[in-house]
Amino acid sequence: MLVSNLMVKKISFTIAVYRNEGALTHTYEKLKNLFSSNSNLAHYDYEIVFVDDGSDDASLPELLALREKDPKVKIISFTRNFGQMAAMLAGFKHCSGNAIINISADLQDPIELINEMVVAWEKGNELVICYRVNRSDNFTSKIFSRIAYKFLRLAVPSIPRGGFDFALMDRKLMDDFNNLDFRNRFFQGDVLWFGYKTHFIPYVRLKRTIGKSQYKFWKKIKNFVDGFVDSSYLPIRFMSGLGVCTALLGFLYGLSVIYAFFFQSLPFPGWAPIMILILIIGGLIMTMLGIIGEYIWRIFDEVRKKPNYVIREIYE
Repeated sequence: MLVSNLMVKKISFTIAVYRNEGALTHTYEKLKNLFSSNSNLAHYDYEIVFVDDGSDDASLPELLALREKDPKVKIISFTRNFGQMAAMLAGFKHCSGNAIINISADLQDPIELINEMVVAWEKGNELVICYRVNRSDNFTSKIFSRIAYKFLRLAVPSIPRGGFDFALMDRKLMDDFNNLDFRNRFFQGDVLWFGYKTHFIPYVRLKRTIGKSQYKFWKKIKNFVDGFVDSSYLPIRFMSGLGVCTALLGFLYGLSVIYAFFFQSLPFPGWAPIMILILIIGGLIMTMLGIIGEYIWRIFDEVRKKPNYVIREIYE
């Protein structure tokens, strides 16, 4: 019997929590039901790691009530709101399962897919990604997501269309991921960078039924910038190519001016073309300085060595 217990595999769930009061108990119950006696996952052990990202509602008391009745629930509480990526990193650091599944707290990721994810993992896949083929969001969110991921796929072509957060990672991959030590992380690019054997499962992201999304527009912009800048050298190479093209066009325009000078013909009678060139080149310079500034800020952020998060308390 002892040998049998030692061979039981554990599945860890990491859930970032921010102002999810009312949804957490429902999420917990749906996850727990996956491991009931008549379930396909009944022979697995499990743990659920909730990371409270400085919620200012009743999320933490609700989690503590769950912890009281189930010792398989672990809670990590931050001193303040550090962001979803920081909460995910903390959850990954404190989970102990053979497989780790990152899932949202608001039930927009279909829990029913977890059975399929575990089956794919048992077949030898070290990373199982559930990617969004569509989402039950408003029109603006859908358009922003499509545009953002078109650009992100230029930087990281292996990111599936629509992106993902709902994913299962093998313990080996999780240990390698946790060994990465830098700020301004981009989960999708980082986890795909390792090149582990990956299986993809498409799904439609569900409509949020409880509470209100805290993933505001500026958070989406920051996540997009982190992904695009941190995952490749494409912005720098784009600036270099644009600079070469601009210089080449300037050289050709200079030749036309020299030609006009010798043949005593003015290329343009007015100042409008000059102003247009100044505005275009000035805009390009400002754009390039902004991109360089993003890289410099990240270098400065790394040099300061501030932690990604500060834990107030761990309940386990």
